[in-house]
Amino acid sequence: MARDTSPQCKQCRREDGRGRQKQSEYRVQLREKQKARRYYGVLEKQFRTYYDKASRQPGITGENLLRILECRFDNVLVRLGFAASRRQARQLILHGHWTINGRRVDIPSYQVRENDVIAIKAETGAEGVIRDATELVAQVPAWLQADHDSLTAKVLRKPERAEIAAPVQEQLIVELYSK
Repeated sequence: MARDTSPQCKQCRREDGRGRQKQSEYRVQLREKQKARRYYGVLEKQFRTYYDKASRQPGITGENLLRILECRFDNVLVRLGFAASRRQARQLILHGHWTINGRRVDIPSYQVRENDVIAIKAETGAEGVIRDATELVAQVPAWLQADHDSLTAKVLRKPERAEIAAPVQEQLIVELYSK
């Protein structure tokens, strides 16, 4: 399994963009793509696959790409408040603590669909960690429904662009890949 193990603070500083280098059009587009990849914790090849899938769907490619990224299982757990970060969500999923529609799912990139029911696996040792994370969440997006007492959730529908809080300008990513 591949993953990004480079220093997180260095990546954050790079995204600030406080350099003296000239901002070319290509550089701005590339930085935006890298920012989206880091935000969702996705590697390059998988991100490209998501873009190809989004470009084949009807509608606006950039919005389709963000919708696909937002519907990843690890991201949904963070949005629901069942994990404090995407890294923690990935670990909880990989260790098999979650089920979707009654079946154990241990793939963080699993795409949740409408009417999927997410629940914690019975008698899991991670319940304390998950309950601690639920205290940090302010509110759950409108496209999800969560029950923090029983640690279950339901996907009501696909997210709209206005409901996606990613700090990304998806049009720049589309321009970069369409060259």
